[in-house]
Amino acid sequence: MFQRQHRGNAVSTAFGMLELVFHATVRNIRKNHGNPIIGLVLNILQTVMLVAVFFFMFHILGLRGNAIRGDFLLYVMSGIFMFMTHIKALGAVAGCDGPTSPMMKHAPMNTFVAITAAALGALYTQILSAAVVLYVYHAAFSPIEFHDFPGSLGMLILSWSSGAAIGTILLAAKPWQPDAVGIVTQLYQRANMIASGKMFVANTLPTSKLAMFDWNPLFHTIDQGRGFIFLNYNPHYSNYMYPIKVTLVLFVIGLMFENFTRKHASLSWGAKS
Repeated sequence: MFQRQHRGNAVSTAFGMLELVFHATVRNIRKNHGNPIIGLVLNILQTVMLVAVFFFMFHILGLRGNAIRGDFLLYVMSGIFMFMTHIKALGAVAGCDGPTSPMMKHAPMNTFVAITAAALGALYTQILSAAVVLYVYHAAFSPIEFHDFPGSLGMLILSWSSGAAIGTILLAAKPWQPDAVGIVTQLYQRANMIASGKMFVANTLPTSKLAMFDWNPLFHTIDQGRGFIFLNYNPHYSNYMYPIKVTLVLFVIGLMFENFTRKHASLSWGAKS
């Protein structure tokens, strides 16, 4: 009862926290499927099916002429990869263990570790899936070349971080109104099928239509990412500073809201009378 607790220095505490995040990330990756290889294959198949659907949609609707001059399938995949990374990060963070989860009873587990692990698990899965799809396409069908690979990878990371930031706010709001938050999460993910702007080039949009999309940070990261991928495209109506600022603001709001929720959340909220 009166046993003295050993307190390590800041370095050992930091390494302990990193180890905890690593194990929690592995748990999140294996949570959806017991076999991580099958889970990765299923995610790759989901990405490939979405690419195929949009590829044939462009052909059926006759929108291929509006694409960027270059590899058309790479144009489609660039939007799909960033869209998938964004919504997967959002869904993973919004659905991770909250303050009333049984996992929080096991110290030193906390909600910050849960949020970080969920976001990193989604990022790992999406980057690995995109790398496999791009390698197969490059090796078996057509060689691909990135105009600025570090820049395009940075836009993918920015798509992921903005999704995680929005997911943090939804996670903090979930204990208060779980059903409403679930509906909002699904609506946002479905709306981004169009609102993300992956189906068209921002430079070709009239000003009246541009206002319908430029509020979305994912719209900016996809358009800027295509500017880094393709030599013949220079985005004029988007910038990468906007999603960076929005992501930082949403993270601050989300973490403040989550801290408030953690102090007030109760296991009895969902109890039936």
